[in-house]
Amino acid sequence: MDRIAVFAGSFDPFTVAHLALVKRASAIFDRVFVVVGKNVLKRSLLTVETRMRFIEKATANLKNVTVDSYDGLTVDYMKKTGAKFLVRGIRSAVEFEAERGLAWNNQTLYPEAETVFLQIEPQFAAISSTAVREILHFGGDVSKMVPAEFYADLIHETEKPACSD
Repeated sequence: MDRIAVFAGSFDPFTVAHLALVKRASAIFDRVFVVVGKNVLKRSLLTVETRMRFIEKATANLKNVTVDSYDGLTVDYMKKTGAKFLVRGIRSAVEFEAERGLAWNNQTLYPEAETVFLQIEPQFAAISSTAVREILHFGGDVSKMVPAEFYADLIHETEKPACSD
């Protein structure tokens, strides 16, 4: 039986911290789905399709990684794909407490689900999609915060008005 994992998030935008977690997860699991969640209540910087395209570029050399999107509960996506593991990155104790509550809820909804917490490497601990969006908004340099594979595309894309998907 394959060990299938899901790494879900908004990834708006996908960062080098996310990529580091995907690389580690791809070494642990037979198959990893990087899943872009659709949040209609949130004003997004990038469309879901653009985020997926950027993640595909960044993970192209990881043959056991598939990029997808979903609208709904992550555990429902996990059931659909046969995934038993949910990968979550942890930067701090506060984040762990919040993620632990989500893990318990997910396990209640899908008893076969196991959340795997991966500690983010120290050099990536301050990098978040929120920080990247803010820095981009003010014209700052995010070249060390997002994968080089799509940095130029991100700069080009963010010169357009923000989307809302």
